[in-house]
Amino acid sequence: MRRRLTLLVAATTCLILIAFLAPLALLVRQVAEDRAISRANGVLQTIVPLVGTGADELSLAVQGQPVPVSVFTPDGAVIGQAAAPTPAVRLAAAKGESFAVATGAGREIVVPVVAGPGTYVIRTVVPAAELNRGVARSWLVLAGLGVALVLLGLVVADRLARTIVAPIADLSAVSHRLARAELSARAAPAGPPEVREVAAALNHLAGRIQDLLREEREQVADLSHRLRTPLTALRLEAESLRDPEEAARVAAAADGIQRAVTAVIQQARRRGGERACDAAAVVADRVAFWTVLAEDTDRRVRRELPPGPLPVAIPADELAAALDALLGNVFAHTPDGTAFGVSLAARPGGGAVLTVSDDGPGFPPDALRRGSSGSGSTGLGLDIARRAAESGGGSLRVEPAPGGGAYVRIDLTGVNALPPA
Repeated sequence: MRRRLTLLVAATTCLILIAFLAPLALLVRQVAEDRAISRANGVLQTIVPLVGTGADELSLAVQGQPVPVSVFTPDGAVIGQAAAPTPAVRLAAAKGESFAVATGAGREIVVPVVAGPGTYVIRTVVPAAELNRGVARSWLVLAGLGVALVLLGLVVADRLARTIVAPIADLSAVSHRLARAELSARAAPAGPPEVREVAAALNHLAGRIQDLLREEREQVADLSHRLRTPLTALRLEAESLRDPEEAARVAAAADGIQRAVTAVIQQARRRGGERACDAAAVVADRVAFWTVLAEDTDRRVRRELPPGPLPVAIPADELAAALDALLGNVFAHTPDGTAFGVSLAARPGGGAVLTVSDDGPGFPPDALRRGSSGSGSTGLGLDIARRAAESGGGSLRVEPAPGGGAYVRIDLTGVNALPPA
């Protein structure tokens, strides 16, 4: 925009200068011609009173003039500058009128004077160099003035464009900060009234987004909190069961749901801060939890977990939710006895790679599309895992396993150190 505004002002300035300087340049040339012709006419007018006084006095008056002067007498003699009679001289003698004609040498001026027995014709020629004297210099001055005005216009246009473009650049920077979830970013109203209005609208939009997100988080937290009442009732029902093992199993399931609800509330009300966890500890804990259910359904579990800590840039509850969603898909969409595997390995340069595979039928082609499911479920499991991975700068990829079945790979971004406890 700044370049276009500058070019627009430059083009406008050039058009205005051409409209004024071109006629002025022509006027300068015309003034120079008129000045030269006027000077020559003045010389001729000083000679007119001497015509008819005598050849010697006339010859003396013609000598030493600033322009060459020739006087043609009625008897055909020429006094002063030797020259042959031209058509202009003959026409002036015949009609008795003064006039000037353009010739190859310049401008020819003839003045007829009736004296005594006939008509004398006084003639002079103003050279082209004399007609254009000072014109080239005047044109150079005008051209320099035009260039100076154009440069001045460009400087002023650039300054004006900067006052318009700078607030727009600030608005762009604020919009990018808002896109990076920096909802506290605000634009400072500056520049023309239209730009200030846009800045105010952007600030209003940012504030409205903050309000909507706050309301959404509170609604999610409230909804999750409401689930605690039926969970409490479920735990009481589990304690009333006569079979201790069955009661313990149901109570453990209710505790797991309770933890998930608590994690949802904490996630809904999270206000930023450092987001990291030990992936090895989280994955090991969730695999141990699902292994108990795998034993009940005759599923073989393949584990490949690192022995030491593996810090990644994702909260522990989100990583646990992503892994639970993937393993929940395995149990929900594969028959009992289907083996599955969980692998966690360090990634070169920091981070980790988490893979979940199974020997089942695999995923449908549009499995990553939110809400898509070929088995009557909600279709949100893979989307939950994908969003959890992307929240920490990672990614999720689904592809067929080499030996058949499903294969899900999550790339997790690394951190320099775990957050303090």
